[in-house]
Amino acid sequence: MRDPQELISWFGTPSWGDADAPLVCVHAFTGFLDAGQATEHAVRAIKGDSARLLVEFDPDELVDYRARRPSLTYVTDHFESVDWPQIGLYEVTDMNGRRFWLLTGPEPDYQWQRFIAAVTDIVEGHGIDLMVGLSGVPWPTPHTRPLGATVHGSDPRLLPAEESLLGTLQVPGHMSGLLELRLGQEGHDCIGIAAHVPHYLTQVDYPRAAITMLDALEKSTGLRIDTSGLVPPAERAEAEISAQVEQSEEFAAVLSALEGQYDQARQMQERASSELLSGDEIAAQVEQFLAEMEAQGEADEQSE
Repeated sequence: MRDPQELISWFGTPSWGDADAPLVCVHAFTGFLDAGQATEHAVRAIKGDSARLLVEFDPDELVDYRARRPSLTYVTDHFESVDWPQIGLYEVTDMNGRRFWLLTGPEPDYQWQRFIAAVTDIVEGHGIDLMVGLSGVPWPTPHTRPLGATVHGSDPRLLPAEESLLGTLQVPGHMSGLLELRLGQEGHDCIGIAAHVPHYLTQVDYPRAAITMLDALEKSTGLRIDTSGLVPPAERAEAEISAQVEQSEEFAAVLSALEGQYDQARQMQERASSELLSGDEIAAQVEQFLAEMEAQGEADEQSE
């Protein structure tokens, strides 16, 4: 492997604030895990007006320009400018004046292991206490119910107390997950926050998921990000979705089914919490719920 440090160009010196607070680095890549453009919206909110570039990673080494063609601006009779993709590490400030880092840009196309090694060198060289990955993932949930987020990490003590109902899954490799895996293996504290984006909205602009993502970030780290600027576009998007539901009986039927599944799942969770069911009892109820969903799906197919 070529020297990972050759990927890095430093543009500034970190100026950490409260030395007693954990030093946090949030990483959020656009592209693969950015359902509903949730990650892109969250990055804009985090950067605000305070972002200061510390490091730029060489895009010529990491980005496939034919897959992510840079935007050229043409004016009258000439090309005036080009917008190159940038993978950068920024120093940013939350609403309480707490400084932290943000690593963001398009997910690298090439040299993943070298990029991870470069990030690891930065983490270890500057005493980062916690790495936090942000992503938006498609989820079978209705937009008419509160959105959720899955929080995972390298150490159970970093995670919420509630028990996860997810088992063993095989998912495509992605940079956010690989950073969590590799850095966790090296003994660094890492968590990931995956906002649940209704699966039928993954290809549209859905700022509500970014708000959910940043709320989960605050609960996990104490970092407070101003999400007020996301509320008006989130409300506009939801109004447009509601109008589409009213105009489509098929869409309305799908939404109604998702709402029923969501409500049933919530009732199961509340009952498990109130009755202190055992793990086996919870698993049995989840298995029954999934079987009912499958049977309902088969019945719907036969009726079509």
